[in-house]
Amino acid sequence: MASLGLKLLHLFDPETAHALSIKAVKMGLAPTQKRVESKMLRNEIFGLDFPNPVGLAAGYDKSAEVYNQMLKMGFGFVESGSITPKPQMGNDKPRLFRLTEDDAVINRMGFNNKGLEIAHENLHKSPPKGIVGINLGKNKTSASNVDDYIKGVQHLAPYASYMVINVS
Repeated sequence: MASLGLKLLHLFDPETAHALSIKAVKMGLAPTQKRVESKMLRNEIFGLDFPNPVGLAAGYDKSAEVYNQMLKMGFGFVESGSITPKPQMGNDKPRLFRLTEDDAVINRMGFNNKGLEIAHENLHKSPPKGIVGINLGKNKTSASNVDDYIKGVQHLAPYASYMVINVS
């Protein structure tokens, strides 16, 4: 079934496929898998007990919408973001490119996300059920990058296992 879903998503441009996959995960249509747990895979880093070293990097769950569902897929941790204080459209399209022969993508999205308030609401409604990192970005039009990062920390730190400042 997962293979069929992937083939279906490849009928769409990469960004549309990404948005559809988020919707599918929110609707419970994504596959779940018992997380692989083994003493050999466990790692304690900075006081956090990672059940396995395979995580989902920031960029998929841009607005903290599906972190718990992704943990149910077997990831040892999930990083949501990059989240900016204000909603941001990101770079002009096209900005996501498939490298089919390499099973890879090039991402030039530009921190597109729904903003701090939506991410905060999502995290508050459904507290993380595992290790969830929050990746903070700055708004393109911001007067102060530092203030953007401080705002992100102040609002989202209570829900984060760890935080990342994304300066790209």
